Parts: sequence; structure tokens; C-alpha cells
Amino acid sequence: MQPALVVHGGAWEIPDALVAACRRGCQRALEVGWAVLAGGGSALDAVVEAVAVLEDDPVFDAGYGSHLNLDGRVQLDAIVMDGERLDAGAVAAVERVRNPVRLARRVLEASPHVLLVGSGAERFAQEQGLELCAPEELITAEERAAWEQCRRLGHDAARHAGHGMGTVGAVALDHAGRLAAATSTGGTCCKYPGRVGDSPLIGCGCYADSLAGAASATGMGEAIMRVVLAREAVERMRTGTHPQEVAEACMRLLAERGRGRGGLILLDRQGRFGVAFSTSRMAFAFYDAAGGLVLGPAAD
Repeated sequence: MQPALVVHGGAWEIPDALVAACRRGCQRALEVGWAVLAGGGSALDAVVEAVAVLEDDPVFDAGYGSHLNLDGRVQLDAIVMDGERLDAGAVAAVERVRNPVRLARRVLEASPHVLLVGSGAERFAQEQGLELCAPEELITAEERAAWEQCRRLGHDAARHAGHGMGTVGAVALDHAGRLAAATSTGGTCCKYPGRVGDSPLIGCGCYADSLAGAASATGMGEAIMRVVLAREAVERMRTGTHPQEVAEACMRLLAERGRGRGGLILLDRQGRFGVAFSTSRMAFAFYDAAGGLVLGPAAD
């Protein structure tokens, strides 16, 4: 089986000034994940390593550099899913974990549960030997300044044109034909403390089934949850419909029934790709069937 990998850094109104940084970040994540697959690693290994790269890049809204909530704190969500056994692990509202995607994998592998939240997830991280960080270590000066402005003037999306949605994710197919997916986010700016969006919810922000396909979503979390977007996409691929057709149809569904916008990356069991978004731009990267690098947003 020829391996395949797609990564994304969110679908939002990416300003011209951030296009190059988003492309570079997605390319780095793709290269790291692809090296895993090329070395015989599993699809699960590949998506975790790729997403961890994106979590470490402050241009995206995941891990370091995430948006601050109403209280001025970073609360992170992440999920990984192994399509071979339909096993998933997820964490939500964690404040002291640099790479929540790695903790989500430990939940998958070492816990009887699918989703752990807040202090319980952090306690589990310590039990698993993962190092915790101080909450302040996840905050950049840019995000602190944006939050201070919101606190003074009230939250207004118009003040965040260069500071939108940057959820990250990856989908992979390995040499053995196994599919996996991962999604990670810092959520929305000034979200209510404890708010959890679609990203760590199985079937919403992420889903993988090696008999059908894998999906990672980004965008308006509440809208994605309304239509259970990732599972919807995978079920449509189960019929053999091309992933690109599925991705575009799911964006229409998200708008019409979910009443929101976003983006989606897909792989089916044959390794065919699908990428679609209903925002002005989306950050993504993959190698096409001929081995060529494909990056979004398009360079001007």
C-alpha cells in the first residue's frame, strides 16, 4: 500500500501577512509525518508527530500560542483515532500540557476511557510520565495583547482579522493500509472557561475507520458538532465516493444544516485525497500522487 498524509493548520480568514508562515508550518509538519511513514511507521505515529509540530508553531491555534479564554488562560483540546480498531483517545480543557496530542495518544493506549478533561487529564499525564508546564508557558505576547484588547473593549471578531481560527490536524494511511486521524486546538478567543468545541469529540472534529476513510475538521466548532462532520464524511467515503467530492458536499452540509463555515481534510482507504473549505483560505499540505508538494493557502 502506498502511504499518504495530509495535514492542515485551520480554515479561516488567513491574512496575507501570515500566508507564508502557514505554508512553512504545514510543510514542516508534513515532512515530519512523512518521514515516519517512509520509515515504516504507523499512520497513528505519523499523525501524532505531524500534529505535535503544528502545536509547537505559534502561528496556529493549538498548543503554544493558542487563543486565551475569557479568564486569560489557554485551555487545549486534542484527539487521536486509530482506524484499525476504532480506538480513540482525547483530552479537553488542559492548561499545563505542551502537546495535548501526545497526551491524547496516551489516553488511547493506556486508559479504558476515550476522553479525559481538565485536572483529571493532567493528573493522568503525570501518571504517564509526561512533563507538565506552567500555564504561562503556552501564552505568546501576541495572544496576551489580543486578550487585553478584548478585556478593555469587549470581544469583537473584527479585531481579530489576523488572529482567527487555526485548529490543526492530520490524516494518514500507512503501508499496512491502516488509517488514522488527529485534531488539536486552543479553541476560540475569549471562549467561556470550560468550553469544549468539536475538535476532541469523536466523529465531530476527527474520525478514522480503516474500512472507509479518515477525516480531520476545522472551523466553527458548534456548527461542526451539529452535523457530526468528520463521521459524516467518513460514512460518505465508505460508499466509494471520491474524497474530494465528499469534502465539498460536507462543506455545503456544514453551511446549510450546521449554519457555519470551516474546512476538512480527507483520505479514503485507497489513499485518495480530499481538501475543501468554505472560508477564504485554508492552511494545508500533502504530496500528490506524483510526489509533488501541494500547499495551501495559494501563494500570491
